[in-house]
Amino acid sequence: MEEESQGTECASPPLTPSLPADPLDTASLTLKFEFNPKLGIDNPVLSLAEDLDPSDLWSLERPRFCLLSKEEGRSFGFHLQQERGTVGHVVCRVEPGTSAQRQGLREGDRILGVNNHVVEHEDYLVVIRRIRASSPRVLLTVLARHMHDVARAQRGNNDHLCPTLSPGVRPRLCHIVKDEGGFGFSITQGRRGPFWLVLSTGGAAERAGVPPGARLLEVNGVSVEKFTHNQLNRKLFQSGKEVTLLVAGPEVEEQCRQLGMPLAAPLAEGWALPNRPRCLHLEKGPKGFGFVLREEKGLDGRLGQFLWEVDPGLPAEKAGMQAGDRLVAVAGESVEGLGHEETVSKIRAQGSCVSLVVVDPKADRFFSMVRLSPLLFLESTEAPDSPQVTLSASLTETEDPPVEDTMVAPVPCCFRQCFLYPGPGGGYGFRLSCVASVPHLFISQVTLGGSAAQAGLQLGDVILEVNGYPVGGENDLETLQQLAEAKPPLHLKLAARPHQSLEAWIPPRSGEDWALDSDVL
Repeated sequence: MEEESQGTECASPPLTPSLPADPLDTASLTLKFEFNPKLGIDNPVLSLAEDLDPSDLWSLERPRFCLLSKEEGRSFGFHLQQERGTVGHVVCRVEPGTSAQRQGLREGDRILGVNNHVVEHEDYLVVIRRIRASSPRVLLTVLARHMHDVARAQRGNNDHLCPTLSPGVRPRLCHIVKDEGGFGFSITQGRRGPFWLVLSTGGAAERAGVPPGARLLEVNGVSVEKFTHNQLNRKLFQSGKEVTLLVAGPEVEEQCRQLGMPLAAPLAEGWALPNRPRCLHLEKGPKGFGFVLREEKGLDGRLGQFLWEVDPGLPAEKAGMQAGDRLVAVAGESVEGLGHEETVSKIRAQGSCVSLVVVDPKADRFFSMVRLSPLLFLESTEAPDSPQVTLSASLTETEDPPVEDTMVAPVPCCFRQCFLYPGPGGGYGFRLSCVASVPHLFISQVTLGGSAAQAGLQLGDVILEVNGYPVGGENDLETLQQLAEAKPPLHLKLAARPHQSLEAWIPPRSGEDWALDSDVL
């Protein structure tokens, strides 16, 4: 693109909602909403969808979209909980003054979708991981609790209530490298956004995957929806020889308009990105894993966990680990915001086979710039079978003392025993769930750095005995509630969880001090 060119004037397509909404759009919609000083104005973006038929009960209230942004060192600002005997995941608390409150999330809302994933019938822990993996931005599709109950009564529990984009219809994150013809696009003329792109045939933008007639949403992670034409040209000029655009083709715009869905960055798929996260699979050997984990500030000033001292010839190096890589996830779970000990506990809990997601310094800067999680662009990778890349290394902590391992030697037949002592808050730091068709209790959550994590409890472990009493009958919860009041330590006999998925949830009770009330997101 020629930086100062005004481009070709063309008619603007119909507006598609984006968050935050244009002031003119919001002003024209104020009559449709009632202001509540405690909750704020309900998300006005939904009213840009097609008119609803008031005679249709289902159309009186439709799913809402909340685009949340996480500030450095803070959470999205809500608590999520799974309730017993219900379908869905419930927002049980919204923190005042947070992104969640500003975007209209309310207590009692049911989470139907995370970005473009339908999560209504997904396991609770999977939903938690999806939300955390999307940080620092996530798009939630929610429905008010009373409407969720009405819809379930009318449609049954098997139908999906969450609106989604069609397969392959998503905004695109495109990285464009300037050539002799510039960036290869011009901008529709107008004093202020939104803007659409006119592509040069065979130009850099077209080669980078920008679709014809694309609407320009962001430049290098900054929304340009409210920019003036001069501001946009200046932003593009400051990008230098490379620029990353978030764009939406006409089909994406139309579907989002029909669904009332914002053109949100967390929905995007990556096209010709210069950097991507890497998934490393390591298998511990005689000399360990072969790397050192340190907590330090990265080039952008963010505190994180970094991999150093990668031993030549050992498994970490053979798996592709590079000194200076930032650790993004362990076993698919984001480690953003976790401290050093918590991260070490996560790695240790995986045993001898560890799956890590990492980014090198260039990728780290790139995803920080576009304000999107690298986990959203992780290509599906299976654990390699080749002994050349399925490797081993030793994990060493350099700033904090080793976490004491309280797990005793495994008993025969793949069973193991753990002794737990209450933590500072009096709890043991784990949560239980069960499968309706199988008489077993499972470990469904382990608090990082807590007593359970230090003792070696892992997600999915089956509880066979507690303090010498067998577990697996109809009175499990009553027995466990009594044993929880017994004098420490808590002695557990565990086995690896079978492959059945969780079909029912056992919620925390007041007498079960190992349980957590909700998850902060």
